[in-house]
Amino acid sequence: MEIKNWGIVGGGIMGMTLAHKLSQQGHKVTIYESASELGGLVSPWKIGDVEWDKFYHVILLSDSRTRSILKDIGLENKIEWVETKTGFYIKGKLYSMSNTFEFLRFPTLNLIDKFRLGLTIILASRIKNWKKLEKIQVTKWLRRWSGARTYKKIWLPLLRAKLGESYNKTSAVFIWATIQRLYGARRSGLKKEMFGYIPGGYKIVIEAFKKTLLSEGVEIKTNYIAKEIKTSEAGKPSILFANEQSTEFDKVILTLPSSISCKLCPQLLLEEREKLNDIEYLGVICVSVLLDKSLSNFYITNITDSQIPFTGVIEMSALVDKKYLGGKALVYLPKYVLSNDSLFNESDEEIKRYFIINFKKMYPWLTDDNIKFAGVARAKHVITVAKLDYSEMLPRVSTSIPGVYIINTSHIKDGTLNVNETIRVAETKLEEIVN
Repeated sequence: MEIKNWGIVGGGIMGMTLAHKLSQQGHKVTIYESASELGGLVSPWKIGDVEWDKFYHVILLSDSRTRSILKDIGLENKIEWVETKTGFYIKGKLYSMSNTFEFLRFPTLNLIDKFRLGLTIILASRIKNWKKLEKIQVTKWLRRWSGARTYKKIWLPLLRAKLGESYNKTSAVFIWATIQRLYGARRSGLKKEMFGYIPGGYKIVIEAFKKTLLSEGVEIKTNYIAKEIKTSEAGKPSILFANEQSTEFDKVILTLPSSISCKLCPQLLLEEREKLNDIEYLGVICVSVLLDKSLSNFYITNITDSQIPFTGVIEMSALVDKKYLGGKALVYLPKYVLSNDSLFNESDEEIKRYFIINFKKMYPWLTDDNIKFAGVARAKHVITVAKLDYSEMLPRVSTSIPGVYIINTSHIKDGTLNVNETIRVAETKLEEIVN
């Protein structure tokens, strides 16, 4: 095998995984990251006097690719596994839905509705050919199997919470992939919802991954902003940076969102540019709240009340031991919106005020004294909208620019966005390129 000099633009989990696999094959690799540290969407930040993940992440027992990477960097045996519970917020009240007994007692649905809801989940967990689902709208598929009442009371609020108004153009692959992942977690956890985390959060993962990459000879350059990728006079791909320096490589991989990658590559053909720009992204605005006491024993509380502005309540401290969080409770309040949504123009203070007011409506006992910190994290390109025939619309990884490839989370066509799926895309698409 001929040894190549590879440049990777983007130092998130995708870029780090690509660099790791290429270096294992003996290639020379350089990662360029515009931020001051590696990490991307799994980066940590300061939440008051606690340092934890900027956005919420979890490891499932079935996340074999994540666990393999953690093994490579010496962290798999550090995972702490916890049985978690799921709640629902309906008409101002909290309900648990963590086992069969609670499911049967669940309000708002009669026995027939519950039977059809259970049937939908079992059916989705057993479907193997996801391609057929790509031709059916998620709304039609859920109505067909769960019925109109269950769709309206359970599924529709959850679709809107996760996809905004994009749920209307999303295929049934979305709900299939969601159920497959969660069902897989229970199947691997002896019928229990077992989730895991690394003490210290993804900061520890990033540090260990970086150390491993450096030991493998990968060069890591942070605070490097790519300005343009084009073919050099020698016919090789070249990266021009904001500081006007340029570096030539044998191969270049961009791991940035599709529209941003498109802007960096002016030599792309019109057809490629159209495909890249047609990929629709949802962003997230997430308020992290540090409390002096726990809200509940639910890791996730799903919200079916359309008046609440955030997607759900994720209580990280229902999973993570509070000794890693300074003895406090850490809660995430995410809202998924289109990347051009006007909410991104609001100030942190306006978003915090809006979210916290509604947070207190859900938990009336909460006072300002209970809230020790609240901060706002934003990311405009997080989840791609899986429209009908989404996999057929995706641009190829290889581009018309010799030696230039674009690999990003838009290539998750039969899964949901998470670290394990990101690693899967990196590994499988790299195999396509190398082979």
